[in-house]
Amino acid sequence: MRLLFPALLLLALGGCVRHLGAPAGEPAALPETTPIAVVHDRVYTPDDWPRALHASVYRPRAEGRYPAVLVVHGGGWARRSPADMEDLSRWLAEHGLVAVNIEYRFAPAYTFPAQLQDLQMAMRWLHVHADEYGIDRTRVGAWGYSSGAHLVALLATVASDADNPLNQPHGGPVTRPKAVVAGGTPSDLRKFKGGELVPQFLGGEREAIPAVYAAASPVTSVTPNTPPVFLYHGTWDHTVPKDHAVDFYHTLRDNGVDTELYLLKGRGHVATFLFGGGAEKAGLRFLERHLTAPDGH
Repeated sequence: MRLLFPALLLLALGGCVRHLGAPAGEPAALPETTPIAVVHDRVYTPDDWPRALHASVYRPRAEGRYPAVLVVHGGGWARRSPADMEDLSRWLAEHGLVAVNIEYRFAPAYTFPAQLQDLQMAMRWLHVHADEYGIDRTRVGAWGYSSGAHLVALLATVASDADNPLNQPHGGPVTRPKAVVAGGTPSDLRKFKGGELVPQFLGGEREAIPAVYAAASPVTSVTPNTPPVFLYHGTWDHTVPKDHAVDFYHTLRDNGVDTELYLLKGRGHVATFLFGGGAEKAGLRFLERHLTAPDGH
């Protein structure tokens, strides 16, 4: 009975959403599901990387070239695993995308920008192995939640600015996703005034290294060349307050970036991850639109 009330509450809140920037008209239907194949634990890092990192690839079983999505888990840059994103990766593959679900190095053993560099290397590996997994190199996006959302958003903003020093030595245009879906995104790390996760990720307190906090915040690196971004966030998120999403959304729009913000009312950080079905469907539609339209990149 103790589980009944939370379940009924979530059901009641299911229609309580606010979708800013949504396209006009009825939502597009999701593509038909398709059988998939999975390849687990491929090493995506070069031999001289500080540690070997793995990716699992979920793809439609039928031969062909498909859009791809780099999938990145959360966990405060310090814990959890790609297993958290396995169901999402299968679901994306069932709807016609190749999902590349990766692990990355954790703080405090490895501090920023190590995690960003892991994602940059994963994008390079994805392009090198595109023929093997039926990936269309011109249609590669990214999806993350929580710290994973932070990393895919930063990957996108950094790669969209040739002058950003974080492109060195592993970034550049090939690491730029064509579209991003980011949930529960810590978009401005300067807003965190306490706790241990952000300082151990960045290597110090905000007052000691303010430039690092700014450089590691996706909101500070937005340019008109930033790819389209779909944000989703719970309005009761006290781990990453919703102003991270709202401010990021407005910064993207102010730069002319195609962006949407899907707010789930009454959801916290974990509940948005576990029960974000409506947001995930809208995110998939967003990817469908942007990974099939040419943009010159």
